[in-house]
Amino acid sequence: MPIKVLVVDDSGFFRRQIVKLLSQDENLEVIDTAENGKDAVEKALRLKPDVITMDIEMPVMDGITATREILRHQRVPILMFSSLTTDGAKATLDAMDAGAVDFIPKRFEDISRNKEEVKRILCEKIREIGSHGRSRKVSPKSETREALSINKEILGKVSKNKVEKEKEKEKEKEKESEKLQARQIKFKILAIGTSTGGPLALQEILKALPKDFPLPIVLIQHMPATFTPAFSKRLDQICPIAVKEASDGDILESGQAYLVPGGKQMKVKKQGANHYLEVCESDPALTYKPSVDITFNSIADVFPGSVLAIMLTGMGSDGCDGAKKLAKSGSVIWAQDEASSVVWGMPSAVVEAGIVKKILPLNDIATQIVRVV
Repeated sequence: MPIKVLVVDDSGFFRRQIVKLLSQDENLEVIDTAENGKDAVEKALRLKPDVITMDIEMPVMDGITATREILRHQRVPILMFSSLTTDGAKATLDAMDAGAVDFIPKRFEDISRNKEEVKRILCEKIREIGSHGRSRKVSPKSETREALSINKEILGKVSKNKVEKEKEKEKEKEKESEKLQARQIKFKILAIGTSTGGPLALQEILKALPKDFPLPIVLIQHMPATFTPAFSKRLDQICPIAVKEASDGDILESGQAYLVPGGKQMKVKKQGANHYLEVCESDPALTYKPSVDITFNSIADVFPGSVLAIMLTGMGSDGCDGAKKLAKSGSVIWAQDEASSVVWGMPSAVVEAGIVKKILPLNDIATQIVRVV
C-alpha cells in the first residue's frame, strides 16, 4: 500500500512541483494539498496521512503552529521544507522542537543540480519516515489487548511475586555487569553519530548529562553548514554541559561537547599529551558532510579500546564501518532502539553488524551513559 502524503505550501507553483515529483514514485500517493497551516490541520485530521510535508512561512497559520496543532491530535511524521539561511535554520529548529521529524532544503538547487537526484533524495526520505511512522501507529486498544494477553499467559504459569523477583534479579545482574565493564574499560571520550531525528534525540540526551560530565563529547549530526552554528548555540543554552560548533585546533576538554560543522569533516588527533580536533573541507564526492565514519575511524586510532560510541536515529548506514573499527579495538558501541527512532537505519546497521553491547530506548540512554561513565 503506497504511503499517503499531504503536501502543505502557500505557493501553488511549489505544491505542483512536489506533487509531480512524488507522483513518479509508485510507493507514494499524494492524497491532497493544503495552502496554509489551518487548511493543513483540517485535512490532516480528516485524511490521516502517513507523512506531511510542511512549509514554515504561510498565511493564516504558519507551519510551526500547524505542526504543534496537528501533533496534539495525531501521531504523524512531518517533514519541513526549509531555506538554508541563518533565519531559516532557527525557524527549522523551532519546527523540530514543535515535533517535526526532519527537514529538507526548499531550494532544490541546495539538494542537487541533478533533477533525478533531487527526486530520489526527496522520495527516499518520505518513504523512510513514512514507513517507520506507519509501524508505530498502533491503537491504544490493540496495545491493551496485547498486554492483557501476555499478562494472562505469564500469570497462568508463575505467581506475580515470582515474576517481580526475577525482574529484580535481572536488574541486579545488569548493574553488576555494568560495574565490571566500567572497571575494565576506562572511557576517555563519548562519541555520538546521528542523522534523521537527531536534533531532538541529541537534545534529550545532552540535557540529562551533568555539568561536570567527566569526558569530552563529539557529536556528528548530518546537517547543512548554515544549521550547525544555530544548533550548537541552542544546545549550549538548554544543556548543563557546554556545547560548541567545533573549530580546527580545538583541544578536547572534559564536560565540553563539540558539534562537527555542517558541510565539513572532522578528525580527532593527538599531539603530545593533548588531543585536538582537525576540521577540514570535505571531499565533494562524499555523500555525508560530516561523515560519522570519518570521525569514528579517527577516534579509534587515537583512543583504542576506550570509547563509548552511540548510534542514534538516522537514515542509511554511515558510521557502521567506523563503529566496527572502534569495536575491534575494544571500545563499546550502543544503539538507539527501533521504537524510539524516527528512522532505524544507522542504528540498525551497527546492530546487524553484531558489534552492539546495548540497544536502548532514547529516554534511557543518558541514564545509562552516566551509570557507566
